[in-house]
Amino acid sequence: MAENTLTVTVAYGTTKHSITLTAQDGHEPLLKDLCEALTEATGVPAPSQKVIFKGKSLKEMDEPLSGFGVKQGCKMMMIGKRNSPEEEAELKKLKDIEKSVEQTAKKLEKVDGELTGLKNGFLAKELQAEALNKLDHRVKIASEQFMKILEEIDALNLPESFNDCRMKKKGLVKAVQGFLAQCDKIEAGISDHLAKIQSKNLALVE
Repeated sequence: MAENTLTVTVAYGTTKHSITLTAQDGHEPLLKDLCEALTEATGVPAPSQKVIFKGKSLKEMDEPLSGFGVKQGCKMMMIGKRNSPEEEAELKKLKDIEKSVEQTAKKLEKVDGELTGLKNGFLAKELQAEALNKLDHRVKIASEQFMKILEEIDALNLPESFNDCRMKKKGLVKAVQGFLAQCDKIEAGISDHLAKIQSKNLALVE
């Protein structure tokens, strides 16, 4: 066995699952890593799982498995209920929306990086105003996309019992609101830099 992997056997119902976890960034596997792997293997969402080892229910998600005394080859047990097909369908919609959020966020990050470059003088002064206007346009497009995504999330009507979906929906709304605030901040930065360039140009003319 490689030092950075851990294999355990987890019984769920009448099925036994052999789960191999790999350490991430030098950190040993955590309970949450095991729960994520169990979701993949069994279809039971992490919040609905109850992982039991030596008669104790493990709860601290950020705790390394070794902290509970879990070693290579240990046997564990998991109980929990799978989501209904209806909830899984809604979860898939939310995961697709999450991908759209990530793609739009990457575009926004690129604009932010280019703006920083402009502020640091990586472009000739006479070309900066045009470049800033293009960046401003790109931020506005990202902002519109985030607004559409919010409307899409809002349109999802989730029953009270769809706990997993409701948690994911709440997290997505929070993330999108954060990105919208970032759009406003970048737009303000662009306006500010444009104003500085224009005032410098006016000073040169005078």
